[in-house]
Amino acid sequence: MTDPISVTRRSDDREGHLLDTAILNKISWRAVFAGVALALSVQALLNLLGLGIGLAVVDPSSYGNPAAATVSTASAAWFVASGVVASFVGGYIASRLSARPSRTTGGYHGLTAWAVTTLLVLYLLTTSLGAVVGGAFSGVSSMLGGVGQTASTAASVAVPTLANNGNPFSGIEQQIRSATGGNDPQALRDTAVAALRAVITGDQATLDDARNKAAAALARAQNIPVDQAKTQVADYEAQYKQSIQMAKQKAIEAAQSASKALSTGAIVAFVALLIGAIAAWFGGVAGTVRAGMRRQ
Repeated sequence: MTDPISVTRRSDDREGHLLDTAILNKISWRAVFAGVALALSVQALLNLLGLGIGLAVVDPSSYGNPAAATVSTASAAWFVASGVVASFVGGYIASRLSARPSRTTGGYHGLTAWAVTTLLVLYLLTTSLGAVVGGAFSGVSSMLGGVGQTASTAASVAVPTLANNGNPFSGIEQQIRSATGGNDPQALRDTAVAALRAVITGDQATLDDARNKAAAALARAQNIPVDQAKTQVADYEAQYKQSIQMAKQKAIEAAQSASKALSTGAIVAFVALLIGAIAAWFGGVAGTVRAGMRRQ
């Protein structure tokens, strides 16, 4: 016959064990936020140290400074390394202060501290508060800023206009206005410029008529034969098309550079975050409090 008291005692022991297990595996948010604070502080200190070393290496008055690619690679490597160290420290502190004896629970504390730190940094960098912490996280902001600058350059070159300093017609206009000849040079030059602009920007169906008008206006402006003026019109057309082709080529190169920079930045950020997450997990495992130490 089963003793009711023994059954009740075993049931209480089982419930107590489950309750203890639940308490020991419960996350400690105070420990997590302490780990986040330490991770941010270590990241800031290491970035400041890297900035100080970088400024000490570069001498503005010397021509023997490292190449820009070398500096960029070194900066990325330092950023990744400092992120790994900060993640490990944050994970270790979060696990240690949680006083959990389970290594798995400690690892999860470290990983949670890393996740909160990452989200906090991303939030700060996308708000006005980023200006305050921009120096501390210069690795991220420099990387994103460089990609943005490259993309901006690509956008400005990719759409050449006829109104800015990049106007390919401005050189042709300067050549026409600098030529001499004719009875009323200013008016004739204005007419010649307008006629030639119509050739370049006008309708393809009326191109031949526009060429003839431009040649006649150019002949009057420079007091030269019409056949010679027609040759100049053809030369100006070829010059304009060459300028447009060069602008398109620069746009393609700028777009390719922007795409490559964006791809490289995304991969570096991914690798840095992934290694940081792994370091935070191992930091949490290393910071686990053993049961014997906990009883002390």
